[in-house]
Amino acid sequence: MTPVRVGVFGLLGSGNLGNDGSLEAVLGYLSAEHPEAVVDALCGGPETVAARYRIPATRLHWYRGEYRTASRAGAVAGKGLGKLVDAFRTAAWVRRHDVVIVPGMGVLEATLPLRPWGFPYSLFLLCASGRLLGTRVALVGVGADTISDRPTRALVRWSARLATYRSYRDTLSRDAMRAMGVDTAHDEVYPDLAFALPTPPAGAPSGTVCVGVMAFHGGNDDRDRADEIYRNYLEGTTRFVRALVEDGRPVRLLTGDDCDTPVVDAILDAVDSPLVTAANAASLADLMKETAAADTVVATRYHNLVCALKAGTPTLALSYAAKSDALMARMGLDAYRHPAREVDADQLLVQFRALETQSTELRRTLTERNRAATRQLREQFDKLTTALFPSTTHPHAPTHAHALRESR
Repeated sequence: MTPVRVGVFGLLGSGNLGNDGSLEAVLGYLSAEHPEAVVDALCGGPETVAARYRIPATRLHWYRGEYRTASRAGAVAGKGLGKLVDAFRTAAWVRRHDVVIVPGMGVLEATLPLRPWGFPYSLFLLCASGRLLGTRVALVGVGADTISDRPTRALVRWSARLATYRSYRDTLSRDAMRAMGVDTAHDEVYPDLAFALPTPPAGAPSGTVCVGVMAFHGGNDDRDRADEIYRNYLEGTTRFVRALVEDGRPVRLLTGDDCDTPVVDAILDAVDSPLVTAANAASLADLMKETAAADTVVATRYHNLVCALKAGTPTLALSYAAKSDALMARMGLDAYRHPAREVDADQLLVQFRALETQSTELRRTLTERNRAATRQLREQFDKLTTALFPSTTHPHAPTHAHALRESR
């Protein structure tokens, strides 16, 4: 049998641990259920992906200055030429594959600052190439939100329409795509792909609080207030950390992207206490171990929340988007949310103490919700096999996921 050629696509290996965790979950699925598949990537950080996951990887953009602001005429011309070259590069890459998977990530949303000619354009090139060349493109467990910017909305809408398969990480995402004109009648909702990763063992009670921080400047519609939002977020979060230290609590600062490091540095400088330390997590597995060892977690980034909830640790969300609210509701902790745009350290401390009083009950709730998430993701992978690898599905031979179910 000719090996199935599978490509994975996205801003992978670019410093965002959540994106890489989603990739890791999909690679685990492919290894378990389709070990014959030949896998490679078209991604933002090919060197990192090739070294960490041992698959060939190609740079997503021809122009190496893609992620830098173009202010001079030469840089603007380089970016413009790059967009044209990328259309041919993407089509040539897609043509070499039977299947391309976009693993999770918020690829259909603009809850953080985003330009239409950036990743939305790249995703459109992928999905259009797949439709034109007969390659099946799957958007698996992705995030979406209603987009107000018309060019970005158009690119996202057409990308979704042109994909062969779509599933979402929450109902909010599916509803948003329906509102933007995509027929979602056959689209399913499953937990975030990171819930398919292994769960680390829980640590002994230590009093430690993990605080996940973010270089938060608001969303796509907040560009005029970006600096103000960032200052307010940093000031409120710093005051909260200082209050924890005054109570004698060890605080472990977490990030989820390389760009969050300045926030950690600012808090360490402002609080200046041996009780406050910074984690150096290189993967979602590392983040999960940090959250599993904590008594409580307060976090901003979406996949910081996922890691804490997956680890079964009582968690309070500094919520910056509806996707965080949806995640907390799915896991039974929707009462424990605080707006990231308006961090009130005093109110946050009240909510934190209320969370800790319910710790035992919340841990039981998270255990139940995590079991349900595991079952749902097994179903997701079974359906993905049927949709993308029909020639490998035998009606009387259970898939790896079915076998796991039977053995439990």
